[in-house]
Amino acid sequence: MEALSHPVKLERVTKSSQAPSATPQPSQKSLASRSSAVAVATGIFLSRLLGLVRDRVFAHYLGNSDVADAFRAAFRIPNFLQNLFGEGVLSASFIPVYARLRAEDRHEEASELAEAIFAILTFITSVLVLVGIFATPLLIDLIAPGFHGAKRELVIRLVRILFPGAALLVLSAWCLGVLNSHRKFLLSYAAPVIWNIAMIVAFLWDGGRAGQEHLAIVISYASVIGSGLQFAVQLPSVLRCLWPLALRLRLRGGPVRTVVRNFFPVFLSRGVVQISAYVDSLLASYLPTGAVSALSYAQTLNSLPVSLFGMAVSAAELPAMSSALGSSDEIAEVLRKRLSLGLQNISFFVVPSAAGFLVLGDVIVATIYRSGKFTASDVTFVWSVLAGSAVGLLASTSGRLYSSAFYALRDTRTPLLFAILRVVLTVALGYFCALPLPRLLGIDQRWGVAGLTLSAGIAGWVEFALLRREMHKRIGVVPSGASRIAKLWGAALAAAGVGYWAKGVLPIPPGHLASLLTGAVVLPLFGVLYLVFTRVLGVEAPGRIQRLLRRG
Repeated sequence: MEALSHPVKLERVTKSSQAPSATPQPSQKSLASRSSAVAVATGIFLSRLLGLVRDRVFAHYLGNSDVADAFRAAFRIPNFLQNLFGEGVLSASFIPVYARLRAEDRHEEASELAEAIFAILTFITSVLVLVGIFATPLLIDLIAPGFHGAKRELVIRLVRILFPGAALLVLSAWCLGVLNSHRKFLLSYAAPVIWNIAMIVAFLWDGGRAGQEHLAIVISYASVIGSGLQFAVQLPSVLRCLWPLALRLRLRGGPVRTVVRNFFPVFLSRGVVQISAYVDSLLASYLPTGAVSALSYAQTLNSLPVSLFGMAVSAAELPAMSSALGSSDEIAEVLRKRLSLGLQNISFFVVPSAAGFLVLGDVIVATIYRSGKFTASDVTFVWSVLAGSAVGLLASTSGRLYSSAFYALRDTRTPLLFAILRVVLTVALGYFCALPLPRLLGIDQRWGVAGLTLSAGIAGWVEFALLRREMHKRIGVVPSGASRIAKLWGAALAAAGVGYWAKGVLPIPPGHLASLLTGAVVLPLFGVLYLVFTRVLGVEAPGRIQRLLRRG
């Protein structure tokens, strides 16, 4: 069976003799795809929900303080390692090869491949963790040069604690790659729940009684423990998928070489994206206290729709697209259909998310974070950062799906080139919007952090346009659905407008529960009205939502 590796056009692939009997019917494929996406979304929702609880507890005890800035900056360095070797890279380089071997009933070779990749990851991450621990002071000078004195020393101490947890999370991502290839999505995407629980328990156990610095150290150790538990809960299921284990380490086989060959372009692609995040953190470190932590709070909220809808659909589609067999025209048709349906599902949920961030961002931020050390001024500050991120939300989520289509075609270089261009634009625009622009406008320098997310959104649209154009050259045009998206925006903005009006007239007494009560009324009202308005405009909702509306 020939691999799809040509960078410009699809190669012709001959069906195996077993393909007709082993390949599900189109309706079965569609049902399996929807079920997979629901499983991914459910797992992500559970983990993100606990993540929001963790962040609310974090905000309660640390707010936008110097210690909060230090922890957020410290976590970026080992997180850089996790993101480089973790889920995104393995999904793009490992899953297409592993899933194709399984589709061709080459199960023993698939198991040998999984074992070899595990050994390679274990060795590389172990070396990097050891080097990273000793080189931490140098890394701090790169990631947060604006930190000095006690703040810098705290970051160094926290990074050295957190580094081993990054290696464990990389191995957890290997588990996710194996389970996803076997269409087992729920466990792998829900596994971070236990990591979040470990940190929440640490917060509540310590309670900040010994001071914020001590609390930051305690939750750093809890993060490492949670990382180990996240890997451990997936391992039994992974071993069952690979059983019987080959226990033969073959690092020179063809599939291993293919994964390694695909790995480096994706590694570089993820690397340049991480450089963009690194530059954001670096620039934020030069802004007043609270900029780094505000950026992190906003990114947590922004990542929720990206993960729930962009990642859920893309992760569910990647194994299916990678397993497609047939001629070049047949594979192109499969990709067009999956991209079209996936883009419709993504836009239906992401458009209202972006509208909510823009219009009701203060309600969202206050509902989740307003407590303890997190004040009303912090709410407004984080809202501005969140509104900036809304600009590129649809582009970043849709771009994930197009990248998955490239990875399914074994083309990892095209997404890399466009990612590099995106980062160059992000860095240039981010610098201007974060540092010179506030001075030119005569506003407080701290508002420059909102310019970081705005510039990233603009660059995200450029990357999406390039990915879309190049993919259409290879498989044909996927309908843009521009009129449908316009209706979605109309429905979302109208619903958000009603929610904004309701926020001002609600007879909610002031107090520490006011934010929760306001969110409990305004946000569900916004969601219900959006569904009503889309139905009035004749926009078809995704299958499960549509069935619920028909019953209503």
